[in-house]
Amino acid sequence: MQSSWNTYSAEQTMARVLPYITFTVFLLVLSAAAQAGLGRTPDNEVKALREIGEQLKKKDWNFHVDPCDNDSSWVTEQSDSRPLYNNSITCNCSYPYGVCHVVKLFLKGQDLAGVLPPSLVKLPYLKTVTFLRNYLSGNIPHEWASSTELEYLDIGVNNVSGPIPSFLGSMTKLTFLSLSSNMFSGTVPHELGNLVNLEKLILSANHLTGELPVSLTNLTKLSILKISSNNFTGRMPDFFRSWKQLTKLEIQASGFEGPIPSSISILSNLTELRISDLLGNGSEFPPLNSMTRMNRLMLRSCNLSGPIPAYISQMTKLVTLDLSFNKLEENVPDLSGLSFLQFMFLTSNLFTGNIPNWITSRDSRYQIDLSYNNFSETSVPPTCTGSQNFFQSFSGQDNSLLAKCLKNNPCPKEQYSWHINCGGIATTIGNIEFEEDQDPAGVAKFVPVGNNWGLSSSGNFWDVDSTSKQYKATNVSILRMKNSELYASARLSPLSLTYYARCLANGNYTVKLYFAEIVFRDNRSFYSLGRRIFDVYIQEQLVLKNFNIENAAQGVDKAIVMEYKAIVRNKVLRIRFHWAGKGTTAAPQIGTYGPLISAISVEADFSPPGNSKMKILIGVGVVVSVLFLFFMILVILWWKGYIGGRISREKELQGLDLQTGFFKYRQIKAATNNFDAANKLGEGGFGTVYKGILLDGSMIAVKKLSSRSKQGNREFVTEIGMISALQHPNLVSLYGCCIEGNQLFLVYEYMENNSLARALFGSDEHRLTLDWPTRQNICVGIARGLAFLHEESTLKIVHRDIKTTNVLLDRDLNPKISDFGLAKLDEEENTHISTRVAGTIGYMAPEYALWGYLTYKADVYSFGVVALEIVAGKNNMKYRPNENFVCLLDWGLVLQQRGNLMELVDPKLGSEFNKEEAIRMIKVALLCTNPSPALRPNMSAVVSMLKGQIAVHELDMDPSIYGDVLSIRALKEQSAKILQQPVSSNEAESLIQSSDATWAGSSSISTQDLYSTNLDYQ
Repeated sequence: MQSSWNTYSAEQTMARVLPYITFTVFLLVLSAAAQAGLGRTPDNEVKALREIGEQLKKKDWNFHVDPCDNDSSWVTEQSDSRPLYNNSITCNCSYPYGVCHVVKLFLKGQDLAGVLPPSLVKLPYLKTVTFLRNYLSGNIPHEWASSTELEYLDIGVNNVSGPIPSFLGSMTKLTFLSLSSNMFSGTVPHELGNLVNLEKLILSANHLTGELPVSLTNLTKLSILKISSNNFTGRMPDFFRSWKQLTKLEIQASGFEGPIPSSISILSNLTELRISDLLGNGSEFPPLNSMTRMNRLMLRSCNLSGPIPAYISQMTKLVTLDLSFNKLEENVPDLSGLSFLQFMFLTSNLFTGNIPNWITSRDSRYQIDLSYNNFSETSVPPTCTGSQNFFQSFSGQDNSLLAKCLKNNPCPKEQYSWHINCGGIATTIGNIEFEEDQDPAGVAKFVPVGNNWGLSSSGNFWDVDSTSKQYKATNVSILRMKNSELYASARLSPLSLTYYARCLANGNYTVKLYFAEIVFRDNRSFYSLGRRIFDVYIQEQLVLKNFNIENAAQGVDKAIVMEYKAIVRNKVLRIRFHWAGKGTTAAPQIGTYGPLISAISVEADFSPPGNSKMKILIGVGVVVSVLFLFFMILVILWWKGYIGGRISREKELQGLDLQTGFFKYRQIKAATNNFDAANKLGEGGFGTVYKGILLDGSMIAVKKLSSRSKQGNREFVTEIGMISALQHPNLVSLYGCCIEGNQLFLVYEYMENNSLARALFGSDEHRLTLDWPTRQNICVGIARGLAFLHEESTLKIVHRDIKTTNVLLDRDLNPKISDFGLAKLDEEENTHISTRVAGTIGYMAPEYALWGYLTYKADVYSFGVVALEIVAGKNNMKYRPNENFVCLLDWGLVLQQRGNLMELVDPKLGSEFNKEEAIRMIKVALLCTNPSPALRPNMSAVVSMLKGQIAVHELDMDPSIYGDVLSIRALKEQSAKILQQPVSSNEAESLIQSSDATWAGSSSISTQDLYSTNLDYQ
């Protein structure tokens, strides 16, 4: 009986408990599903994301998958390893029933050209929004007034305009607000004082006016405040007592008047203080003695007077001290105890006495600028070179100061002109020789050049690691202005750059300053949003205030020459370029600002004494010589048959706006040592390539076109015309050509590491060890070059023959696309180009090989094959794991279906490589080789995928499409029928045998060819 009762009791208990157990299990399952990312995004939020994408003009969101699925392309929040870019969302899936809500939206560096999306308010759980670095325009939409749950809002570096709306004050949960580097105007609304939880407020680089509202004193939690480069009015606000939590304060060129309020002393938590370019009256040094945590201190151009206070020596963590362009005086205090102090700028003050020994004894790790002061001459080191700039650091005659920095060399003779190609190589424009100026300069450096001139560079680029490359700019696009050699590079400075000419005869001079904005771009991208503003002084007289090159030249990559008159006394001319804190400093990226100068030309307005008669004689002689030379040229041209009706390659080249030079046959012959076989780099279908050395020592590669070459007049003119118009870091540079009689040559830049084919597949003596970062760099570089050809250059070009032999590697293993003999212009009015098929088996897209249907997607296909070869280290046509596989691509597709893509990776890489990047490269390669051109991405998207900026959209393909490939013979016959271009039997048989050999993996022509073999059939 007891047993029965126990059984009944247990059953009864189980009946009562079972519902609770079931419910608990249900909750656990829901929780697990949420944690695994299996939750579902509500339909209203998916719809909102669609609207947001349309308003932003973002077209790559994949709505075929749930936005909150962890395995989808949406949830890919990136690390800070690439701070310019981020393309992801974050969801919170901890809500009941496995529902996920979008809580963070990161769209950074996407070049979105829409507007700030009103539909943002339809994501009710959204807390973080970052639209940093895009091309968004318009105003902040009024719909955002209801976005009261936002905690983080960053729309910096865009093209947003209008006033700052007062309704932002209703977003009281905001802790971060950045509106920097936009076009906002008007006053700061007092409603921003309602953001009592705000910790970081960034309003720099706009056009804000008026005074700061007193209500900002309510922001007692502020830790970072940046309001630089605006047009505020009145004295600097005395709000510091309310901002005791500040750790970083930046007020550069804000429009405020001095002095700095003494209440700043209360900010004991400051680690970084930047105040510069205050207007109005000055003051003594502000009381900063409580700021012992200070790491970087700038009080530049603040009209400070008196001595540097001794308490600076108590800032033991100080790394950077910038007190330049003030009126500080007396002696420099002993700061030898500041062991972390790396940068110190005391430029342009009134310091006297001896230069302290603790400064002169510091090694090159310490960058110190004491130029423009009144130190004792005897304490100044005997040279101005090195990492410490003592130029003009003591009083005296200008010429004697410059002479000391130029090793006290006396002037050899008086000069009457001075021409510098700033930051560039020596070049001749007309009859004027511009001297080179290629020293890297630096943070605090005087650069002496010969006996006659030098330059003084002062300042470091804040917020970035200083490198020598930052002090010169190099153009990366095509320059079409007159005298483009002067603008291909330029000298940069983060603060002050002075050019000094010495030994000029006293008198009046004409000064020409050559400018072109070659850093910012002219496109719908955040690379076009920077504003470079600086001042120019000649003989310390201000001649340009708030100068903006882009505005003055009416665009980027456009030249403008500013002309001025100057008087030279004491035989010295000074031209100074100064950044006064205005403009953007983070567009397109942090550290982009400061004066930029391309060239300087100075000519006397008077003739040298005693030269008038000589000039007349020289002038007469020159005229006679020119007339005689012109007559002789006409006679030679007539004798050679170039005048009088002969149609030649020379005439075909007439009318081309070539950006190249013409070489003489004797120059080519001498450079290659009469085409010595030892200088032979390779041989292909269009001829032989030789290494050459010009008389100036520069290396060249010379393509000698074969008399049997199919590259006749048409291809020759095509290659010269196209390459001369193209300039990009990932395209090979054409230096010039040579046309003499039947001799045809193309002269290229010499590529030290030959072709990518040789580096990957060459013999043991030629093959290179390419680690993964190098392969990644090569692949991205090729993609960038193709993106330029397809989308960015003025001429839209389809290369038609992308393969590893047509990718060359320079000294640093940077890739450059070569051989444009088969390239076709992509005429925008045509959807495709119907053309005879020309290319290389194994790299040609199916629609092109079979049907002659040519678009830029054919290059995308070829790139996919090359990318696969890069990651696998194997030749597409020569690699067959067994008889079941046609090629490397076929094997890759099988591995994709098996889910084992890692088996494709080159074993020579070992285990030390970025597996995520390798898989991504393989997926991109397979996506590019999709049989349907419509499903292949464009090359700009490929670049973004390879760099991890956007997700790779995977499309499964049936590998059998490569298993039933038509024979080459059938392929040729089919193409001939389609294009109705009959092939002679002998030519067809010869071509078929040649291509069959390549298909089988052995070609009679070396695959080590620098400029490739092309299987050209019709």
